Parts: sequence; structure tokens; C-alpha cells
Amino acid sequence: MIATPLVALVIATLSLGAHGRRTTIVPKPNFVPLRPAPSTSSLQLTLALPPTNIDGLHAALYDVSDPKSPNYGKHLSKAEVEAFVAPKPDSVKAVTDWLTQHSLRPEAVSPSGDMLRIDIPVSKANSLLGANFTEFKNKDSGTTLVRTLSVTIPDDLEPHLQFIYPTTQFIVPLKPENPTFQVVNPPKLSRKRQSMPEQCAFEVFPECLQDLYHIPTAPATASGNSLGVSGYLSEFASTDDLDIFFDAFRPDVTTAPEFDVVSVDNGVTSGDGTLEASLDIQYTVGVATGVPTTFYSNGNPFADGFIDMVNFLLAQDELPLVLTTSYGFDEASFLGAEDLANTFCNAYAQLGARGTSVFFCSGDNGVYSFSFNSLCDATTFGATFPSTCPFLTSVGGTQNIPEVAASFSGGGFSNIFAQPDYQSAAVEGYLDALGSTNDGLFNRTGRAFPDVSAQSVNFITRINGTFGLVLGTSASTPTFASVVALLNDARLNAGKSPLGFINPLLYSQGACALNDITNGSNPGCGAQGFPTMEGWDPVRAMLLCMRGLWR
Repeated sequence: MIATPLVALVIATLSLGAHGRRTTIVPKPNFVPLRPAPSTSSLQLTLALPPTNIDGLHAALYDVSDPKSPNYGKHLSKAEVEAFVAPKPDSVKAVTDWLTQHSLRPEAVSPSGDMLRIDIPVSKANSLLGANFTEFKNKDSGTTLVRTLSVTIPDDLEPHLQFIYPTTQFIVPLKPENPTFQVVNPPKLSRKRQSMPEQCAFEVFPECLQDLYHIPTAPATASGNSLGVSGYLSEFASTDDLDIFFDAFRPDVTTAPEFDVVSVDNGVTSGDGTLEASLDIQYTVGVATGVPTTFYSNGNPFADGFIDMVNFLLAQDELPLVLTTSYGFDEASFLGAEDLANTFCNAYAQLGARGTSVFFCSGDNGVYSFSFNSLCDATTFGATFPSTCPFLTSVGGTQNIPEVAASFSGGGFSNIFAQPDYQSAAVEGYLDALGSTNDGLFNRTGRAFPDVSAQSVNFITRINGTFGLVLGTSASTPTFASVVALLNDARLNAGKSPLGFINPLLYSQGACALNDITNGSNPGCGAQGFPTMEGWDPVRAMLLCMRGLWR
């Protein structure tokens, strides 16, 4: 499952106001104003300051992630990363002086100090920013947001601020989908493993994935290994469900399965098992056998909740070596708010530079991202976000044995991020073969996604006392993340570094360890999508088959 925000595309225009630069936006018709926001209500605003050397961070990330580099695997320290992204002292002084003049005390919410946060009454925010904060309702989702159609930033402050959020950004918070959940009885499995169980032709459980992808069943043993699972929307995974799941599908494991829970932004830390969290935990703990796993429960469903999650992790001395997330947004909602999208993406670059492999699901609506409605009348293909960020790994979906592309698997091209060099040759070959198919429906020069794919249909999951079948790229994503966690275990035991940001490896040396799927396409709800071909394509990229990488 991936969260489904149906959001407004905003068009920014700039004009010089009486006291500074004024930004005015026009929301799409699916947002309608309701009433002025109550003047005494409070807003929490995040102010992003420009990093000192973001190009240096990107160069360092690629240097430690390129297997051809002499610095491959020599990941950066916490202090080294923060030195790249910390704001210049002049910027810190300019912004804090401006806020202090208005009796506002900002709090640094990132370890490098490039993000500040203030709590401010609506009346004061209107005065400070020359704004008119209003309650808007999204006609598609029913969500209500407090936003303004214009803000004014003093001229002398303009070079020191990247954005203030939420002001003119109409990004709907995460909301759950209503995925199909088919109740089933779990198959009775032999405790003596021989060949792939015949049930794997219809349902997926850990033994199917282990046999199909040659995943080791022995527990991980390396000291320092770790795997993180992001959770939002009050999702939670029950230890009771996990115990029964292991009884049914991991009878070979003799120790009790476990995972830790960490709360971010007042995320839930107890409760009944819910669909997404149960799926993510059962197919990380249940596949990455013995790898210490932590569920990071985030209580903020808005876009800054994603930033808070990364900033929380970046503040730690020790990071999870793998982080998997099965939530996302429609990339189109960030058009007109590209600074916000780039700040998201740069936060994931910081994780990668420190040695964390970051995975996001590519989405479950084929080429239509989240922008389609029940009529499926979108006129262009859409992309998901943060899956299109070039500094993380996007995971698509396959189905069946032999495998074919899952028609719902999100994939395509970004309208915000340029195509990174590491994938340019692979994508160029696909576009040459594609010819004029789908011309005008997508951005041929954008970052292409997904990067890899794996099984994603009919995953048997125990949810609040009931076994059922779940599908989506949020099934393939924790699966792929678990494999990388086990690869890290092998590398750590051999005295090597963790894999970290794996895309440069995947598109070069790692491609030889990946199977190629050449059947299917990803139309989503529409009549056409991107067809599969030999090599990379936007349906399933390169299917995981890690036989060669275990050595």
C-alpha cells in the first residue's frame, strides 16, 4: 500500500511587494476556500536555510557509492555530512534576527541547523508574511488545509531562506488507501525444506521469496547490522501477529521474532496490528532473518513528517543501515514547491552518504501516480515522490512464477529531478527502443523509476488476528530492503562496509546479478503504460536475483 494524496498543482509567480518579494500561487480547482483561518489558532512553520555546499554533498555521495571509485564504501561521518549542509552563519543570523524582532524564538529541528521551526498564531503569521491564511478543502479527498495564496519575504532575507512550509504549498497529508484484503487460511508447510512449495504459484510467503531469490535462511550474525521500517498514519505491527506469522511460515527459526519501536512526532507505540505496518514488519523480520529491526512510528501525516523522520535519524550517531518506506506523495503536488522537494531529496542524500540504503515503493497506480480519479481521465503520466529522488532506490512490483510485470507497478519519469548519470545509458537504450510510443505523455529527460522490482502480489500477512492476502509495491519494497540487509550482513562479516546508496552499483556491476523481466506493462487504470523490454524499463526495472551478490 502506498498513501494516496490527491493534491493541487500550484503555479508560483513572483512580484515585488512594498516590503519585499511576494510569492503568489493559484491552486487548481480541486481546492476550494472555506473561511479565514481562526486568528487565534496556531501554525507550526518550518523555515529552510540554504546549505553551505550541497553540490559537495552530492559529489561525496557519488564518490563513496560508485564501485569504480577508490573511495567506494568509505562513508562519511555525521560531522562530515553536517559540514556540507549546515547553513552559513550569515544566514542563521539574518533569519534568527528577523524572527527575534517579532518576538519569535526558532528551534533548530535538523542536526546541521539548516531547518528552523516556529509556533506562531495565525494573526501574527498573517502580519509577518503579509499573508491571508485560509482554510481550504480538497474536493477529491475532503482534506482541509490551512494555507495562504501569497507570502512576502523581506528583500534582505531572500538569499537566506529556501522556503517556509506550510504556506503556499498545497500538499495533501498522507491518507490510507482501502486495499483489497482477502482472508485466507495459511498453507501447511513442511518443516523439512525441499523444493519451492506449490502454493507459491498463487500466494507469497517467506519461503517463496527465499527459494525464488536465493535468500539465505540462516540468521544474520554481523555486529552493527540494522534495518529500519518507517510507519505513518497510526499504523502499528503487533508482536502477537508476528509470532503467529513465524509459527506458520518460519518454523525453521527457533528464537522468538522481535523488533524495536521508536516514536517520532508522537507516533503510536502500541495497539492492534494494522495492514501496512504488519506487512512491512512481517516481510522484514521474516525475510532478513536475525537482522535487528526497528519500526519508526511517525505521528505527523504532513510532508514535514517525512523531513522530521530523516532529521531524527540524522541526529543519531548510529543510523539504520537500511531504511524502507511504503508511503509517498504525488510528485505533481511539489511542482511550484521544488525547493521543498529538493530539501526532501537532499535529506536522503545525507543518509546515503553516511552509509544507509534508502528504499521507497514506486506506487500502485501504474503510470498515473496518484492523480487519477475513478474515471482515470489523466491526460499525462504522473510520478510518485519521494520515489523519484535520485539519491534513493525506488522499488516496483512483479507477479507470478515465471514473473511478469505487475500492471499496477508505479513507474515512469520525474518532472522535477533530472536524469542522473548513473542511469543515463540504461534509460537511453530503453527510450531508443520505445520510439514514439507515449510521446508527449512523459518527460524523457527526467529521473527514471523504479530502479528494481520484486514480487508484490498476494503476500500472506497476519493482521490483527487474521491471515489475508495483500498486494502492492509496499510488499516488494520491504522484501528488497531485507535482501540488502542480508547482503550487508555478509559484507560486515567479511570486514567490508555496508552497501549504502546502491543505485550506482545496480546500474553497473550489480546488473549482472539481476534477472530481466520482459513481459507486461504498467497501465494502472488506463489503457496503456510503459512496455517491458530487455534491460531497464519503467515497469520493473531489473528484477532482484541476488545469487551472484551473496559471494
